[in-house]
Amino acid sequence: MADPKGFMTTPRQEWPRRPAGERVRDWDEVYVPGALLPIISEQADRCMDCGVPFCHDACPLGNLIPEWNDLVSRADWRAASDRLHATNNFPDFTGRLCPAPCEAGCVLAINQPAVTIKNVEVAIADRAWADGLTPPRPPDRLSGRTVAVIGSGPTGLAAAQQLTRAGHTVAVYEKDDRIGGLMRYGIPEFKMEKRHLERRIEQMRAEGTKFRTSTTVGRDVMADDIRTRYDAVVIATGATEWRELHVPGRELTGIQQAMEYLPLANRVCEGDLARSPMSAAGKHVVIVGGGDTGADCLGTAIREGAASVTQLDIYAQPGAERDEDTDPWPTYPKIYRLSAAHEEARDLGIAPAADADARLFAASTLRFTGDETGHVRALHLVEVDERRRPVEGTARALPADLVLLALGFSGPDRDDGLIGQLGLALVPRGTIARDADFATNVPGVYAAGDAARGQSLIVWAIAEGRAVAAAVDRRLTGSSRLPAPIGPYDRPMSV
Repeated sequence: MADPKGFMTTPRQEWPRRPAGERVRDWDEVYVPGALLPIISEQADRCMDCGVPFCHDACPLGNLIPEWNDLVSRADWRAASDRLHATNNFPDFTGRLCPAPCEAGCVLAINQPAVTIKNVEVAIADRAWADGLTPPRPPDRLSGRTVAVIGSGPTGLAAAQQLTRAGHTVAVYEKDDRIGGLMRYGIPEFKMEKRHLERRIEQMRAEGTKFRTSTTVGRDVMADDIRTRYDAVVIATGATEWRELHVPGRELTGIQQAMEYLPLANRVCEGDLARSPMSAAGKHVVIVGGGDTGADCLGTAIREGAASVTQLDIYAQPGAERDEDTDPWPTYPKIYRLSAAHEEARDLGIAPAADADARLFAASTLRFTGDETGHVRALHLVEVDERRRPVEGTARALPADLVLLALGFSGPDRDDGLIGQLGLALVPRGTIARDADFATNVPGVYAAGDAARGQSLIVWAIAEGRAVAAAVDRRLTGSSRLPAPIGPYDRPMSV
């Protein structure tokens, strides 16, 4: 550790965000450009180089956090980049998109604000790109074996890069017209500008990975054909089967799934559309669902010029501090967090019907009502207690011209033909069944990421991609030197 007293003398300081009124007028990332590097060395000094670094266990990638903190504090960016990329293919993604369970597991977080691990991570990644420290790493020789990866989200890309670097010939199949999965069309530009994604894709192309876009395996090309043409197949299609809200009035127009709405806004940013056909401009918007996808809808609707936006969360508002009985350190605590989108809603007063940050906690949707044309005009809700029972006398209605359902995902799409054509077995909750080696019931076919694990964090997705790559490499060659950070049955730390 560069400064043994850093955690005592230096307060936590995070990457500052641009003023809300400024950033909602564009789609650029919310942070102040260039404001991270001047503060990051001192923040890295706050790392205590713990004898047992629980941040390692809190992150499924096993990131070597104390090591690269120390290297950053000494301004050794090359070594820091090497240590960071040793466990994570895409730290420029995770440093922007991950909710940082590593910080919840930071030993300093027992009684002080945690080390800004996530900020240090993204600073290393961006500095590595700026200094040319992330060149393509093509294999020295080819193995003669071929692998198809179906899906180009973080799991598919991580698996493809690892297998390509191991010498296999890898082709990634993506149903959309661009590579990236939900990182491309689900994550808004203000959370991660797509230039970060593009440079990783170009790095992978230079290493030898092949990409096949606008190709749905099971429709555009038969799944059995893919299985026949390749020595191994990795299914990494994600959990795209969205959950529904079965209440009266759901059939009204103007009620959309979040993943019908968000991709259109991303296509506007890509230049495909001049204006989203689902734009929230001038509309009263209600978002049903209190998670990250709901917050993405919130920030998007604000930028589109919504008249008002309210977000419903069925859970009670959490406290500001960790509850040591229900969420003891080092587990990831359920506490009140203010995302960039909620900060914008608060500062701009965008949700007059809700609390300061646009959220209505402990609120459950009863029904929708519409006008004579069949378009939604109101959402009727009721407050609920801790057991989700309606509280008498709390029913009310919110004006709603656009309702966005952000209720999460249950598993992979069962209607695209892939699962049926291959005859893949599913577990009762709807995800793809697999064994301890990530193998499905179909020989030569593997499943990884949200399609098999269920909806999870980006760090778990990348860890799954790295682990399934090691399993495939071992099957194709008899052994593997690729790291396998997790097993298919590993889960986040919990009580």
